[in-house]
Amino acid sequence: MGLLGGAIADAVDRRRLVLGTSTLLALLSVVLFGQAALHLDAVWLLYAVVAAQAAVFAVDSPARRTFPPRLLPAGQLPAANALNQLGVNLSTFGGPLLAGVLIAGIGLPAAYGLDALSFAAALYAVARLAPMRPDGGGAVAGLAAISQGLRFLAGRPVLLMTFLVDINAMIFGMPRALFPALAEGRFHGGPATVGLLYSAISLGGFLAAVLGGWIGRVRWQGRATLVAITLWGAAIVAFGLTDRLPVAVAMLAVAGAADMVSAVYRSTILRVATPDSMRGRLAGVFIVVVAGGPRLGDLEAGAVAAAVSPAFSVVSGGLACIVGVLLLAALVPSFRRYDAVAATAGPVGPVG
Repeated sequence: MGLLGGAIADAVDRRRLVLGTSTLLALLSVVLFGQAALHLDAVWLLYAVVAAQAAVFAVDSPARRTFPPRLLPAGQLPAANALNQLGVNLSTFGGPLLAGVLIAGIGLPAAYGLDALSFAAALYAVARLAPMRPDGGGAVAGLAAISQGLRFLAGRPVLLMTFLVDINAMIFGMPRALFPALAEGRFHGGPATVGLLYSAISLGGFLAAVLGGWIGRVRWQGRATLVAITLWGAAIVAFGLTDRLPVAVAMLAVAGAADMVSAVYRSTILRVATPDSMRGRLAGVFIVVVAGGPRLGDLEAGAVAAAVSPAFSVVSGGLACIVGVLLLAALVPSFRRYDAVAATAGPVGPVG
């Protein structure tokens, strides 16, 4: 749904679209509340609601990602993207923790009910925005619009690199699928150790976002992205080589911090260098990459671990990530030369 969601975002008033998708997501949370309150115990219903949530999110997210360039001067986008990453990382490790506390304290139905009520704040905030039709009136959503967006992306190496370097890092340098095996076999722990490994990357990203006031002052954002992904790969290699849990957690946190920096600059370059009429479609590609890349990484990590060992899979994946980013940097020198100061010389004025 990501590509179609991006095409829809470039065809209609994005503010109205997000109001509609947010309403649908709130209603799906109400369904989760209802099935829990009525004790339906229908696993198929849970799968159906989660699938529907993912489909609606794939339409909602590309439209939301077009908001910051319309609301802020281009020079403030790195700070806005850092704030967004702060929210992402906080929700990644704080959301499950809060859910566990709520479920233990007030029960599953009430937790779902609070989730549904929380959409009121999002709906109110979006309702206060000015209309946001795409520049030029928008394109008709469909296969032709999707194809036009992909051709636009293919013809702009700098934009294409924001996706390729991330795919490289996620496929080769994401050992998440191996955390349970490593927790038991290498660190001799149980579920708590698994949870610690899973949360360490998000915690590192959260801390980097909190301390990331310097991010918006970096001029050569392409180079900074390449350095951050190289650091990600190096931290993953170090994680794969150690058998000490505190060191492993620290290396995963370093990797998470590097990923946060990379994500901020990739998002900023994508938003600044893409015309408003195309932002929805490229945001749709972004959703596909973000959703699909880690899954392919899980497949790669598991396959290599099954053929050799989990430790070999982690170390070889981190090294492959480093080699891949260096190769991409050599093939697309324009990405290394990307100048944020020149790119933001003519910022888009705030809307409303």
